[in-house]
Amino acid sequence: MAKALETWNFLQAKPFGKFLFSKAVCWKAPYFSTIGPRFEELAVGRARVSMRKRRAVQNHIGTVHAIAMCNLAELAAGTLMEVSIPASMRWLPKGMQVEYLRKAETDLEAIATVPAVEEGAGLDVPVVVEVRDRSGELACRATITMWVTARRK
Repeated sequence: MAKALETWNFLQAKPFGKFLFSKAVCWKAPYFSTIGPRFEELAVGRARVSMRKRRAVQNHIGTVHAIAMCNLAELAAGTLMEVSIPASMRWLPKGMQVEYLRKAETDLEAIATVPAVEEGAGLDVPVVVEVRDRSGELACRATITMWVTARRK
């Protein structure tokens, strides 16, 4: 089991566990702390991460900035890959296609999903991320292509 998933499984049901896990991920990858993420769910094949709408992530019209939504999507996708691929493999984001579907006027939640990844030579693995507002409306959809290869020995 991936170290990140092991840590999640240990912390998530404990008091402040999701908060601590979220802080630990942001400690490892500091840029993501700019959106103040909170991990809600993490399992092989699925991740759910939320963020509050607050001034630090707003644009000039008072909605959540498009790039903040991209950051949320990339965080969900990357953490998902970390726990979903075989231990002998590694991943790297290769590309991202984003559709902004509506103004994000509330807190947001990103749900990332990925099909099972088998060991093998270099693969492009698409991770689909849907970013929804508090009412469940789709605000943004991203497909992040991950380049998955064998870890160096």
